Amino acid sequence: MYATVLYGAGDVRFEDVPDPIIQQPTDAIIRVTAACVCGSDLWPWRGIQDYGQPMPMGHEYCGVVEEVGSAVTSIRPGQFVIGSFFASDNTCPHCRSGYQSSCQNREFVGGAQAPLLRVPMADGTLVATPETPGADLIPSLLAVSDVMGTGWFAADAAQVRPGVTAVVVGDGAVGLLAVLSARLMGAERIIAMSRHPARQAIARQFGATDIVDARGEEGVAIIRDMTKGIGADSVLECVGTQQSMDQAIKAVRPGGYTSFVGVPHGVQLRGEELFFAHAHLHGGPAPVRRYLPDLIGKVWDKAINPGLVFDLDLPLSQVADAYRAMDERRAIKAILRP
Repeated sequence: MYATVLYGAGDVRFEDVPDPIIQQPTDAIIRVTAACVCGSDLWPWRGIQDYGQPMPMGHEYCGVVEEVGSAVTSIRPGQFVIGSFFASDNTCPHCRSGYQSSCQNREFVGGAQAPLLRVPMADGTLVATPETPGADLIPSLLAVSDVMGTGWFAADAAQVRPGVTAVVVGDGAVGLLAVLSARLMGAERIIAMSRHPARQAIARQFGATDIVDARGEEGVAIIRDMTKGIGADSVLECVGTQQSMDQAIKAVRPGGYTSFVGVPHGVQLRGEELFFAHAHLHGGPAPVRRYLPDLIGKVWDKAINPGLVFDLDLPLSQVADAYRAMDERRAIKAILRP
């Protein structure tokens, strides 16, 4: 089969690789219906984060089960399934407490930008839809495999509740879906920090009540002014840079909650600043598996449409174009179809 492989900065290729096979009795092989490029894929593509090359790319996926190992009991061939970027057994103490992305036996699921994908620990990782979905649901079902689940975790970890004021730092797919999640969790006021009109429009559609188009200290000052000097109850950091983290911590009120779900790059926390901020911090790799059944149900019932973040639709063979478009911010998120 032909699949996406990263060789170095800016060098992503669609090339012939061996088909995946069952390696463990707990594995499943799925035929990918749709995959996509994640914002985190851009870090190694830009040469900022070294995972080692050549590296199979892609960790967001949905598709139909082709084959299962002899120990798989809850997933069967022919089912349409969605999984997370971390495979988990869903039985260890961390999984049982809702942190499947810290599973004691976790494995990163890579290589999803391809027609076929091996998923370890299939029983604990994959969730089947009630039946085969129509084409209209595919983008939104794909979104719940990562960015919708990550946005949901951002809101959950920041303790978004009915009546709060929430600030979302970042207007990528995760940030936009954090806006949607904050609305669904009942936030009274949702301030999206965005400098791009097209993304601002989607943020408004997802429930943002206010837009702030400034960054850094200027952005924090505007948030403080908008909240009468108090700060926000919940701040959702969805980028992963030093500036975005500083912005998030400084925008939250004393006793408020800051979540961080953007993969951090060069982020350092200053103990004295945190000490006097009285801020709660909670974040990390989103435990998407915890939320999958609920989010799949919301998509299935058409209560949410997170697939709106996909504004570029390409065949998998044009994956290099998808990376360039997202890097140049000509696209929020690219969906890829084998």
